[in-house]
Amino acid sequence: MTGAPSAAAALAQARASTMFVRPFFEDKARAFWFLQAAGWSGYLILRTVSSISNGFTLQGVVTNIIETIVGYCITLLLSTLYGYYRGLPRITGIILTLLTLGAATFLYALLDTFSFSFIKFAAPGIDVKLLIGALFLNFTVLAGWSALYFGINFYLIIEEQIDQMQHLETQASSAQLAMLRYQLNPHFLFNTLNSISTLVLLKQTERANAMLSRLASFLRYTLINEPTAHVALAQEIETLKLYLEIEKMRFEDRLRPEFEIDPAAEKAHLPSLLLQPLIENAIKYAVTPQEEGAEIRVTARLAGERVQIIVSDTGPGLQATKNRPSLSTGVGIANIRERLAQAYGADHRFEIQAMPQGGFRVEIEIPFQLE
Repeated sequence: MTGAPSAAAALAQARASTMFVRPFFEDKARAFWFLQAAGWSGYLILRTVSSISNGFTLQGVVTNIIETIVGYCITLLLSTLYGYYRGLPRITGIILTLLTLGAATFLYALLDTFSFSFIKFAAPGIDVKLLIGALFLNFTVLAGWSALYFGINFYLIIEEQIDQMQHLETQASSAQLAMLRYQLNPHFLFNTLNSISTLVLLKQTERANAMLSRLASFLRYTLINEPTAHVALAQEIETLKLYLEIEKMRFEDRLRPEFEIDPAAEKAHLPSLLLQPLIENAIKYAVTPQEEGAEIRVTARLAGERVQIIVSDTGPGLQATKNRPSLSTGVGIANIRERLAQAYGADHRFEIQAMPQGGFRVEIEIPFQLE
């Protein structure tokens, strides 16, 4: 059993990703201010502890506070400029980012040097040695801040693209399920209308009217339910019985349906009209070719956390006709395979086998789900 995760699983993963991976960054403005305050507060504490280890002075603490405030303000300006550069062509943005980082480093070092000399010395001024030392320290701080800024924004862009891809995949899966589901309607409708036309030509108007009435009820069911909806097995069986009432008006006693449904499995959900193509194939290849008709049996039982559904018939199988759908042919069979893969991914089993004594047997195993 191989396949991709089902549409429901993909949607659950997308919601889980949004809920648990990115709750902090859902409000980007709040996240920025929090990180800005926390980062520079940590920087102030680190610088203060370093200064105290070299001997506590009030001037040193004041210098650290001023340095932190200046760095905080400069990085606010950097965030605005970086945000603008991200909308420019890549090469232009990179060049302007590097130039801005260099200018901000020089400005930060200049202000730090001046504030340090203003507090420490009687004659404030710009000392070249202090300026060079401040350039190295301030470049390290601003470069680290810039790396974090771009790293976090890159992460948010990737996460947003992942969310968009998951949303598109979910939409694509829903569209494909709807397409597969709608594929059944014209296929079934053509066969039924052909039967009604035959009854009208034979002037069997009462039977034709009764078949039209049942057809209207069946089509009403297909229109009420969403094409991607899952329905309870009990509801699916009732729909099959309605469909078989339509076909029984054509074949009368030649069509002999039997149902053996485990009450414990009736609440299990499955894609709507999943079993109808199997019944249609059984009628076409088992009932129609034989004068005595055939028996069609539908069995469903609960086996642990799995639901096993078997549709079998007593037709000729492969012995009398070579046109019976094999493992890879037939509109109904291909449709069911695709719908099971879309709904359950690898978590299902679909097997077809020709019985030695004649007839066909199709077995479907799906997870027991209540919704």
